[in-house]
Amino acid sequence: MDYGAIDLHKKESQIRLVLMSGEIIDQRVATTRERFTQVFWGRPRMRILLEASTESEWVARHLEGLGHEVIVADPSYGAMYAHRSRRIKTDQRDTVALVTACQQGTYREVHRRSARQQAVQRQLHVRAALTETRTRAISLARAITRGEGLRIPAGQAETFSTRLAALELSASVKATLAPLRSVIDVVDDELAAADERFDAQVAADPAVKRLTTIPGIGPITASAFVAALDTASRFERAGHVTSYLGLVPREYSSGEIQHRGRVLRSAHPYVQSLLVQAAWRVWRSADPRTAPLQRWAQTLGRRRGRKIAIVALARRLARILFAMWRDEVEYQPQRTHRRPPPTAATREHDTRPAAV
Repeated sequence: MDYGAIDLHKKESQIRLVLMSGEIIDQRVATTRERFTQVFWGRPRMRILLEASTESEWVARHLEGLGHEVIVADPSYGAMYAHRSRRIKTDQRDTVALVTACQQGTYREVHRRSARQQAVQRQLHVRAALTETRTRAISLARAITRGEGLRIPAGQAETFSTRLAALELSASVKATLAPLRSVIDVVDDELAAADERFDAQVAADPAVKRLTTIPGIGPITASAFVAALDTASRFERAGHVTSYLGLVPREYSSGEIQHRGRVLRSAHPYVQSLLVQAAWRVWRSADPRTAPLQRWAQTLGRRRGRKIAIVALARRLARILFAMWRDEVEYQPQRTHRRPPPTAATREHDTRPAAV
């Protein structure tokens, strides 16, 4: 079988092919569909190894369309580079190591998200960027009005333009704020349209719709959770999901030393933040269905502090969401009573409830 490896970069990529005839081909080409087609079109089916990166998915799909087997590997897997010197790093040396790993199977394949969930995730990223733009515009508008001795009443972001228009501002300040008001109005319309699209997607997706039965979990959070995990069958248990989403603390423990720090970095920080926001909503909710979760979190909060309790509650929500998705059931508040609230003698990491 022929083998290949590509060290992908934004502008140019390094390619190495090892053919059954013994021929070795090294090329540096532009990272475009046309150049990859010129190199790989018409060749016998080969196995090609790529590192996971921003470009890896479209390159993998393109090469698969040309009839080849493509493996997208985890770049942090050290064994894949066992034959490369650490003192000298070049793209050509990287492709030599990658093609050797491809031949020997010394790689760790990453999960490739489905095209549907990739599309959902792109929409979520766009919505997050729009939300951030509106937040920055509102903050700047508030700062400008405060400089004039005026305060904009508190309220929802969607009504900010109305509250701003109600202030008695001088002509010069109105002219200064006019571009910001235009931006906020446009973003409000785009966000409203995006939310309508997500509502429609939730109605058409039973799995996402089921997750919204938890109080505090809306269409955006449910859609982002499913898009991040892609398939529930990827994970053996709920604890793997919370680790994947970065909702467990860093830990350095050796011998008698035990140290835990902040939560881990996540490949999906947006989902991580949405779950923390959902935890705050549950914490403040008056819905009786959230009472067991509130009692559990507030007991932990009195012992460890509110911030730690909120992260723990976000972790518990992630476990519940995963269990609901895996078991195809709606939220059942009574099942959150499985474990008693933590006591002062119980370590925080042991109070993580099993998935319901």
